[in-house]
Amino acid sequence: MSEIKKVVLAYSGGLDTSVILKWLQDTYRCEVVTFTADIGQGEELEPARRKAEQFGVSQIYIDDLREEFVRDFVFPMFRANTIYEGEYLLGTSIARPLIAKRQIDIAREVGADAVSHGATGKGNDQVRFELGYYALEPNIHVIAPWREWDLTSREKLLAYAESHGIPVEMKHKNGGSPYSMDANLLHISYEGKVLEDPAREPEADMWRWTVDPEQAPEQARYLDLTFEKGDAVALDGKALSPAALLAELNRIGGEHGIGRLDLVENRFVGMKSRGCYETPGGTLLLKAHRAIESLTLDREVAHLKDDLMPRYAALIYNGYWWSPERVALQTLIDHTQQTVNGWVRLKLYKGSVTVVGRESHADSLFDPTIATFEDDHGAYQQADAAGFIRLNALRLRIAARLRKSR
Repeated sequence: MSEIKKVVLAYSGGLDTSVILKWLQDTYRCEVVTFTADIGQGEELEPARRKAEQFGVSQIYIDDLREEFVRDFVFPMFRANTIYEGEYLLGTSIARPLIAKRQIDIAREVGADAVSHGATGKGNDQVRFELGYYALEPNIHVIAPWREWDLTSREKLLAYAESHGIPVEMKHKNGGSPYSMDANLLHISYEGKVLEDPAREPEADMWRWTVDPEQAPEQARYLDLTFEKGDAVALDGKALSPAALLAELNRIGGEHGIGRLDLVENRFVGMKSRGCYETPGGTLLLKAHRAIESLTLDREVAHLKDDLMPRYAALIYNGYWWSPERVALQTLIDHTQQTVNGWVRLKLYKGSVTVVGRESHADSLFDPTIATFEDDHGAYQQADAAGFIRLNALRLRIAARLRKSR
């Protein structure tokens, strides 16, 4: 292990990565550089710096990546209307390629031999991080402590922390959540504890971002989202940066109980897992984006996007953001978004979101003179439908005649 001189650790300052920091120093006898990404998790990050300093770390990176996260990762994903297994909006998955990218950038800046992460050997994140590392720096050395050490339980981690003087904040003893959580500007996730029994309802006090829909306001809330080339750029007529817009949608959606999900999903590593998610802003974005596309996209283009979306979603879920096939799909998706311009009006009420209006002055393919139920003055020749139907029924009629002849 002596060939490792310097390693960049993806570091949160929590129990796992605090133990990993000391373990790397003791096991590899190497210099550790810590990297903490601010992607909107809503936590104070300076304690992570102080912890790292306590253990002699001299190069500490705490980077505000919120705008880059939403602009270059969340928004491109939402242009595809991406959902994994019919429900999951990929809040954890989409953050990993950005963290991997910045971690590799830092490794280059400081001349590190290796990178390290705190993902366990049971989860998807180890795959997502490491596929990103190798795609961006093919010869990088990756240290995954959970696949090497014998600290196989929370109790062993706590014992290690105590024996090495690592301060650990026992949040669950002070009213905090006992769940394994991941948060960023797109979502917050919960795993573990009672959720390990798929038959049990989540505890009411688990949820942090959204009110119980039953307790949401009695008055519906309307909001308008403006889109340019497939991306939301303004809320109720006010232009906002990508991160600011998503944060405000999270606030509004959370107040109305929007975006809760309880899901048993298929992990890439082979097992099923149960998780709960809050994605209020993303739920609103997806609803509005599909609405503006319904007005501005050609039918076959829209259907092609829907056909490709599950493949695109699986690529992100499984960690292939940096793969050539994801880039190729993104090129096609982004090409379709050139005409996705206009505004959408949403109605929020007690956990539900409904599209109640949409308009695109320049790019709408909705022609009221043709679609009208009133006199269209010859804009659409209804008699043409007879030949259209006969031709489309031809193969069905041939097959039916054959069956009757037998």
